[in-house]
Amino acid sequence: MCGTVGMFVGCTALSYCPRRLLAAPAQDDAGEYRSPFTTWYERSAVRSSPRRKIDDRTEEPRHFFPPELVPVTRHPLIASLPAKVFDEVLVQHLYRYLDFTTKLEHLVVNRTVLGIAHGSIGVEVPEEMRLDAYKMYCDEAYHALFSADLATQVHQATGTAARLPGRPFFLLRLQEIKTELPAHHRALAELLFVIISETLISASLAEVPGHDGVDSAVTGTIRDHALDEGRHHAYFAHFLQRLWAQLDPTERRAAALLAPRLMDAFLRPDTEALREELTGYGLTREEADQVVAEVYTPEVLSTHALATSRQTRRYFRDLDAFDTPEVQDELNKYGLAD
Repeated sequence: MCGTVGMFVGCTALSYCPRRLLAAPAQDDAGEYRSPFTTWYERSAVRSSPRRKIDDRTEEPRHFFPPELVPVTRHPLIASLPAKVFDEVLVQHLYRYLDFTTKLEHLVVNRTVLGIAHGSIGVEVPEEMRLDAYKMYCDEAYHALFSADLATQVHQATGTAARLPGRPFFLLRLQEIKTELPAHHRALAELLFVIISETLISASLAEVPGHDGVDSAVTGTIRDHALDEGRHHAYFAHFLQRLWAQLDPTERRAAALLAPRLMDAFLRPDTEALREELTGYGLTREEADQVVAEVYTPEVLSTHALATSRQTRRYFRDLDAFDTPEVQDELNKYGLAD
């Protein structure tokens, strides 16, 4: 998965981006699986894309992330920072994206994908889906690799060290959710989290490669990532249908109640870590609190969550998963009810 959705809160392109649907579900009217990986050997990043390298020889001004896709840059207290400090804000945002991606792919997604490939996940799938899981495992491992590689290159090119929390916010929240669940529902929660994270479409991810003035290694990496994730989205949209058909009524109820909370766990930004980062740019704690409060308003958070999760929620609604009052209460609780 792109690992970026929660970090693009406030992107004005999100709700109308023409590329917001990176892929349609891989199924026909009968619900049969149609592989989105038929051209994988020719088109996947790991098979066809070059290593993306930062060119240290260029003297052209460049950013390491589009400022308009970093929400805090629109706040006057950040926009007025010295140019060198402002550039560091963008570099740190790139580091967060790369770290998020690396940990999501390695620590969560590929654990589930490996289970699908080996038939140990507890969900029956046709042979073609199992083989496609092997391809997806390669994709996700390569996404982690090129993210770590690019982070190293950025450090070498800028001399700016990454300031990152010990664990991404989504991992902490996923662990909290699993800890609170009965033991027999924890594996289901992680499986649902992977489905949700792989189908939450980031319009901003698709938009990054179209921005001028951003280092070509960054835009190339994100373009490679976005194209692969279109296939993954299609795969997991179909996988959700197969999972649902194999759950008993008690498991379906548990899954439906978990889905809104898991979407929120992935989408909600780590505002406390952001406050700490902002004080590193010379802002006082009060100023950092002001920036976060004025940028990440409840309205912005709600609009972002609704726009980003629209397709994923539709998949669950098509399964009648959200039809009960108690699930509607959960959607309302997390700002995910239309």
